[in-house]
Amino acid sequence: MAKLKLGPIADDRPVKVTVELPAALHRDLKGYAEILGREAGNPPADPIRLIVPMLERFIATDRAFTKAKRTEVSSKPKG
Repeated sequence: MAKLKLGPIADDRPVKVTVELPAALHRDLKGYAEILGREAGNPPADPIRLIVPMLERFIATDRAFTKAKRTEVSSKPKG
């Protein structure tokens, strides 16, 4: 049987994670949400909704992680 061109489909379903934040970090998130809302002319967002985009931005801009991830992917055997 011929091998299909399409590989396995990634599981992109959201994963629920429960995290306890230090009070100081939660205050900073609230402050960030207030400033962000003020700059956009909107009411403050729920600080919890900032966590995902902040983590995505952090990971996307971490050069060492990007390099390590690229190295890991290229060193895996294909098959």
